[in-house]
Amino acid sequence: MDEKALSVSVRFEPLGVDVDVPVGLLLADAAAQAGIRLQMPCGGEGLCGKCRVRLLPKAAPASAQPTADISPQSLDTGLPLAEARDCTEEKSLVSGSLGLEKNDELLAAPTAQEKRHFSADQLAAGWRLACQVPVLRPLLVEVPETSLAQAAAKILVAGQTLANFPIDPPVVKRFVVLPPPSRQDDAPDLDRLAKALETASTELVPPDEPIASARAMPKAKTESLRVDWPLLRQLPDRLRQYGFQGTAVLAGEWLLDFEPGDTTDQHYGVAVDIGTTTMAAALIHLPTGRQLAVQAELNPQTAFGDDVISRISYAQRSPDHLEELRSAVIGAIDRMIGQLAEQVGIKREQIYYTSLVGNTTMQHLACGITPQYLGQVPFTPAAGDSLVGQAAGLGLRIHPAGLVYVAPVIGGYVGGDIVAGMVAVGLAGQDRPTLFLDIGTNGEIVLAAGGRLFAAATAAGPAFEGARICHGMRAAPGAIERIHFDGQWHIRTVGNQRPKGICGSALIDLAAELLRLGLVRPDGRLVPTGPEDRLQEAVREGDWPESFWPKPDSSPAQLPSSARVADLAQRWTQQHGEPAFVICPAEQSATGRPILLTQRDVRQLQLAAGAIRTGIQMLLRRAGLQVRDLEAVWVAGAFGTYIRRRNAQRIGLLPPELPAERIRFLGNTALAGARLLVLSRQAQTEASRLARSAQHIDLAAEPDFAALFAEAMCFPEGHSLPSGDL
Repeated sequence: MDEKALSVSVRFEPLGVDVDVPVGLLLADAAAQAGIRLQMPCGGEGLCGKCRVRLLPKAAPASAQPTADISPQSLDTGLPLAEARDCTEEKSLVSGSLGLEKNDELLAAPTAQEKRHFSADQLAAGWRLACQVPVLRPLLVEVPETSLAQAAAKILVAGQTLANFPIDPPVVKRFVVLPPPSRQDDAPDLDRLAKALETASTELVPPDEPIASARAMPKAKTESLRVDWPLLRQLPDRLRQYGFQGTAVLAGEWLLDFEPGDTTDQHYGVAVDIGTTTMAAALIHLPTGRQLAVQAELNPQTAFGDDVISRISYAQRSPDHLEELRSAVIGAIDRMIGQLAEQVGIKREQIYYTSLVGNTTMQHLACGITPQYLGQVPFTPAAGDSLVGQAAGLGLRIHPAGLVYVAPVIGGYVGGDIVAGMVAVGLAGQDRPTLFLDIGTNGEIVLAAGGRLFAAATAAGPAFEGARICHGMRAAPGAIERIHFDGQWHIRTVGNQRPKGICGSALIDLAAELLRLGLVRPDGRLVPTGPEDRLQEAVREGDWPESFWPKPDSSPAQLPSSARVADLAQRWTQQHGEPAFVICPAEQSATGRPILLTQRDVRQLQLAAGAIRTGIQMLLRRAGLQVRDLEAVWVAGAFGTYIRRRNAQRIGLLPPELPAERIRFLGNTALAGARLLVLSRQAQTEASRLARSAQHIDLAAEPDFAALFAEAMCFPEGHSLPSGDL
C-alpha cells in the first residue's frame, strides 16, 4: 500500500482550510496541523466539551449534479430533513446520501464523553468533540467560532512595584579609549582592554562552559576579564578597525562583545512573564530603567491543555511532545521580542538580556527540562535557584551573546512568578502580617509574618479562566466580565460585544448575587423553585436578601413588581436533568444559544474557591495567626484585578471576615518583578534569598487537609457578609 493511500483529506469550514492527514489521527490534531487552534482546556481528554465541531455533508466535484431527492438514508447523516433540503439547494452533493457515505463503520461511534456533552439529537445532527473523533475517511468539518481558541484576550500587563532597587543591570556597556600598542607598550590586546576596563587579569575558558549561575553572579568590579573563543579570534582586528576605541559589553567579568563607537545608550533588556494562560513581555531601556513598550498574547501551550497537569501529562506521552511544548512557548516569546523591537524601532541585536518568570512548570517547559517529576510526589523541580545562560541556546534571537535569566522557584508549584512578585512588592519587608496571593489556575499563596515567609500552592483549577465551565471562556471579546443585580440583571462584556460566554470575574459576580438572593445555598445547590413565595417569606421574616431591591416594609404593596419576580422565575431551565440559571437568553447571545450557569459550574467554582480558602487557612494556622490578624491582603495577577472584592469575599475566595479596605489589587506583579530582575543585580540577589528562606508547605501532606478543604468548599453563610460593588 502506498503512503498516499494511508492519508485522507479534511476540510475545515468556514475557514476554507484543507489538510491531508494520516488515517486514525484525531480530528483535533488534524486541525492543529492545518494551523487551526481549538479550545481544549482539558488537554484533549473530552472533559470540557469546548472543542465541539460539526461533521457536514461532503461536497462532490463541481461536475456532479445536485439532487432534490432526499432518500431515507440521508437521515443517517444526522442532519435534520429541512436542513438537508437546504444543503441540496446550495451545494453540489453526492447523489442520495448528502455526501456522507453510508458506510458509517468508517466514522467512529460517539464516545462516552461525547454522549455526556451532546444530546441524542445533537449527535444525530453531526455534532462531535474534535478531541474524540479519529479521522478514518475524508471529512468536511464545520468549526464554530466559539470552538476556536481566542486569538485576542484581555491580558493585564500593568503591575505595581512597591520596592526600590538601584539600576544595576547584569549586562553593562562601557565606552573605552585604549592607547595603541608601541615598542614601549607591547601589552597583549586583551590585557590592554582589561586595563582600560580597570580589571586585573584575563582568563580563557572552554566555549561550552556555562555562564555562572545567578547566585555566583560577579560584582560590578571584577578581578578578571573572561572571553569566549569566537570573540577573542575577532578582537585584534576589531580593535585596529575601530581605532582602539569602542564599547565593551560586559556581564560581570565576561566580555560579551566589543562594538564600534559609543553605543552605551543602545542598550535594552526584555522582561517576560510566562503565565499558564497568557504571556506578557516588556522592553526596558537598561541605562535609565524606562519601560518603552509592552506586548501580550495567549500562551500557545493552551492548545495542549489549560492547566499545568494537562501539559505535564502531554509532555510524558511522547519524546517529541516536550520539544513541541518548548518550541511553542519560546516561539511566542521570540515573536513578542520581535514585535517590541519593531514597535520602538530598534534592532534585536541591541537587546542583551532577558528575564523569564513563570510557575515552575512553565519555566521547566520554556527551558526544555522534563516536567515529569513535577507530576510525581514529592513534586521535585530540576533546579531551585535562578539560572543564567545564553539566550541563543533557548532559541531567542537577541544579541548573539545575549543572556537569559530564569527566576528561582520555591517548590514544585510555587514558582518564579510569585518570587518575582515578592521582590516587586517588597513582601519580606512588611512589619505586619501580610498575605500575598496570585489567583489563577495554579493559585500561589505567600504569608509574611514575624519575619518569616510561608508559601504554598493550591490546585484551584482552570475555572477562573473559564475552563470546565459550561459556557465559560477567557476574557476575550464577547465574554461576560461583570454581572450586577439591582432588581434587574445587568451584564457587561469585553469589548461591548454580544455575549458569547462567561469569564471568571463574572462567574464570581453571579454566584455572589445568587447567594444574596437565596437562589444558591451555602452547600452550592441551585434552588430555583418558588421565587415569589420565597420573597414573601423574606419580607415576613425580615431576612431580605442584600442587593435585591430596596428593602420594603412588611406591606404587600411594597413587594417587588410581579414583572420582576416573573423575570427571575423565567431565568431557570434544565441541563442534564439539573437546574440551570439562564445568564443570557438565546435571542440575545452571539451564538444563538442561551448562556447558562449549571449546577456543575457551581461545583467547579466551589472547588476553585475552596482550594484558595484552604490554603489561606493552613498558612495562617502554621504562623499561629487568624484572619483578623492580617494587616493586608495583596492580590496579584490579571484575574484578581478584574474581580470585585466583596463578591470574592461573599463566595469565600477572599477572607469574608476581613474589612474590604484591607484587600488591595496589585496587578501583574510577576511582570513588574521580571522588570526589576532585568534591571538590578540586587533584585536578583533578593529573589534568590526569598526563594531559599521561604518555608514551602505541601498542603496535601497536612493531616487534616481533606477535612478543611471539604469545609471550605461551602460558601460562607450569613447576611452580615460583605455586599456592594467594591
